Amino acid sequence: MVIEKIKQTIERENLIENKDKILVALSGGPDSVCLLHALKKLETYYNIKIYAAHLNHKIRGIEAQKDALYAAKLCDELDVPFFVKAIDVPAYAKEKKMTLEEAARKLRYDMLFEVKNRIGAKKIAVAHNLDDQAETVIMRLIRGTGITGLKGMDYKRGDGVIRPLMDISKANIVSYCDENKLNPRIDYTNLETEYTRNKIRLKLLPFIEQEFSANIKDTISRMANILREDSDYLEAEAQRIFEEQVLENTNEIIKLDIEELKSTHSSLVKRLIRMAIKTLAGTLEGIDNVHIEDILALIKNSKNQLKLNLPKGLMIYKTTDGLIFTFEEISFENVNYNYILKPDGYIQIDEIGMRIESKIMSKERCIALPTGQYTKAFDYDKIKGDLIVRSRLDGDRMKPMGLGGTKKLKDIFIDLKIPREKRNSIAVLSDDKGILWLMGHKISEDYKIDENTKRVIRITCKTL
Repeated sequence: MVIEKIKQTIERENLIENKDKILVALSGGPDSVCLLHALKKLETYYNIKIYAAHLNHKIRGIEAQKDALYAAKLCDELDVPFFVKAIDVPAYAKEKKMTLEEAARKLRYDMLFEVKNRIGAKKIAVAHNLDDQAETVIMRLIRGTGITGLKGMDYKRGDGVIRPLMDISKANIVSYCDENKLNPRIDYTNLETEYTRNKIRLKLLPFIEQEFSANIKDTISRMANILREDSDYLEAEAQRIFEEQVLENTNEIIKLDIEELKSTHSSLVKRLIRMAIKTLAGTLEGIDNVHIEDILALIKNSKNQLKLNLPKGLMIYKTTDGLIFTFEEISFENVNYNYILKPDGYIQIDEIGMRIESKIMSKERCIALPTGQYTKAFDYDKIKGDLIVRSRLDGDRMKPMGLGGTKKLKDIFIDLKIPREKRNSIAVLSDDKGILWLMGHKISEDYKIDENTKRVIRITCKTL
């Protein structure tokens, strides 16, 4: 029955593919021994190759040594290639100021992925079962969680970890080991009640089974599977929206469209926030729900140019157009400048580190000279008053070439995806009538050279 149920799980969840190399995390306890034995039986059926790896964590003294010897002997009997590594987990936990459980888990997975990469395996099979799933969901419920937490553990993860025993109860696993005379090792710390999970296993679940529902573990598993479908849909939708709303995505910064965030349902916004943090930081470790709520409050705040500090040096900035995630300090100081650019002259703008030159010439001569992003030519006789090079002003509008009408500079910046904190470094060239050039980006229809043009002013801006 166990083998058939494992096959159903494998095929329903698409856990294994033809010719997969699968590394089994083998502790020596009933769960991992059952998993190794069952997958070995299915090796030919699925055309796969099974390996096993064991970590001696040096927590239980001589018992840990016996666990490693047992695992080696079992793999020898099953003809399974075996890898073993010994690490002083208590010493590591003390050095890194982690709990024993946290340190053991981290080092175990580090070892598993090290072996996986060495042998070129695609999957790591771990032995979480139906009881583990029920305990996980209840533990998260007690601590407080949302739909993502209540869905429990996934049958498979994006990094190749799979859980073929997730539909098998602990009782059936123990029976399987007995029937096949596997004699697994027993970790007696699992019978202690000092840890939350063990209290749930030894006290809470038996009480619920006796007083309320004998099938509570199956019920929780079914609920987790239902919630997993809903959660997966929401995650996929959030991913789609994330790709649409991201204005900037580099190693240093992720910027989301603030107006779109304001009009998106908070359930999805929370996921977008987590995606941004995980994309930038590589992990959500240290980020709790209270931090997500703080960011939501930042989005809803009517003020701009706000900053929020999160754990591990992560900073969130709110600007008029974006929500910025970064580990770098950002200054929002306004840079104001206003210079007259004389014909056949030049100015130096130290505020933005730029030198701007102008030259009056005939249209014929200008046509023979190249232009580019930072060199443009205009009909000099269409200019009214002085030429001014200045910082942008609220309400600035221009008539971009080819548009047929005027447009706010703010909207042009948004279209060009120019971050707000960089906009003051983009100079505006104007006269008494309007804007000729958003320097380096857009020129105006009103000052273009045409068949009636006689004199041309050619303007070049250079970085100092």
